[in-house]
Amino acid sequence: MNLQSLNTPAALIDVARMNRNIARMQQRLNALGVAFRPHVKTSKCQPVVQAQITAGARGITVSTLKEAEQFFAAGIRDIVYAVGIAPSKLPQALALRRAGCNLKLVTDSVASVDAIVAFGREHGEIFEVWIEIDVDGHRSGIEPESDSLLPVASALVEGGMRLGGVIAHAGSSYDYDTHEALVRISEQERAGAVRAAERLREAGLPCEVVSIGSTPTALAAEHLEGVTEVRAGVYVFFDLVMHNVGVNETSEIALSVLTTVIGHQPEKGWAIVDAGWMAMSRDRGTQRQKRDFGYGLVCSENGEVLGGYLMTGANQEHGIVSRSGTADLDIERSFPIGTRLRILPNHACATGAQYPDYVALAPDGELETWPRFHGW
Repeated sequence: MNLQSLNTPAALIDVARMNRNIARMQQRLNALGVAFRPHVKTSKCQPVVQAQITAGARGITVSTLKEAEQFFAAGIRDIVYAVGIAPSKLPQALALRRAGCNLKLVTDSVASVDAIVAFGREHGEIFEVWIEIDVDGHRSGIEPESDSLLPVASALVEGGMRLGGVIAHAGSSYDYDTHEALVRISEQERAGAVRAAERLREAGLPCEVVSIGSTPTALAAEHLEGVTEVRAGVYVFFDLVMHNVGVNETSEIALSVLTTVIGHQPEKGWAIVDAGWMAMSRDRGTQRQKRDFGYGLVCSENGEVLGGYLMTGANQEHGIVSRSGTADLDIERSFPIGTRLRILPNHACATGAQYPDYVALAPDGELETWPRFHGW
C-alpha cells in the first residue's frame, strides 16, 4: 500500500508530526508539575491513544460512554466521562464500573445529583463524581463563587457518593489569538477551578482533584499552582482553528485529507476534487477567525502547503479548490486531472469523525490502517 494506491478521499495521519505533538504537550505539562489526562474524542483511535499513554499520560478523558467502553476494553481503566451524565446512561456507566473501570462522572446540578444518588443506592454503587466548574461562561458548569456549588457537593456526599473533585474547561480560549490573551484566559481557568476547590475544602468537603484544560490554555499557562491535572485533545493532530488561535504552525497539523482532482472550471479558476463536505465535515470554524481557510488549506501530495490555494467550496462529494485573491486561470495546468492533494482541516475532531479509519503514514513512508470508531 502506498499513497498513490489509496482510494480517495482518505484521512491521513502523519505519524511523525503526531508524535512530535504528543511529546510537546507531555513535556510541557511535566515541566509544569501536573498529570496529563488527554481527551481522546479527537482521534477515537487506539493506536493514537496508546502513543499518548506511552508518552506519559495518566488516564484519559472521554466525551461518550462508547469511548469509555472501547478504551477500557483496550486496557485503560482510569477514565473521566467529561459530559454531564444523563440519567438514562447510568446503567451503561454502572456496567463499566462493575467490570472494573475506574469511571468518573460529571455533574453541575442538584437535580443531576439526585438521579445519580437514587440510582447508586438502588444498585449498591458508590459513583465517583466530579463537579463541573464554569470558568468563562462558555458552556456548562457552576461558577466558582456560585451559591449552588456547596449544595451540589453536599448532596453528593450526603447521598453516599464519592466527591472526587472539580473539573473545568476554558472553551472560550478558542476565541483568542494572542499569547497575552491566552495567558490571561489560562490563569482565569486555573484560578476559577482552584477557588471552587478551596470553597469545598473550607466547607469540610473533599476535593482531591482539580482538573482543567484545553489545548490553548495548556500551552499558554505560566503556572498551574493548585491544579492536579490537565486535559487537552486536539493538540494530538492540531488544525487550522488552532493555527489561527496561535498555538501551532500549519507544518504541525498531523491530520489531512488525501483527495484527487477530477475536473476543472478554468474560467472560474477552479479545480474540482473528490473530497466534499462528507470528507472534510461541515465545520467552518475559521470563518469567524482572523483568517478564513474555507473548508481547508491545500497541500501537495507530500504535505507541502501550496501558497494561496484553499478548498473554497464543498458539496457532498465535490470540493472546489481555488487560489485566494487572483484566480488561477491556468488551473488545469496547475492541477491536472488525477493530481493528488492533501487538505488540512479546520477542525480535526470533526474531519476525523467522517471516517471509519485513518491511514497512518510513518516517517519511512510505510502505511498502516488504524481503525476509528463511532457512536455513543
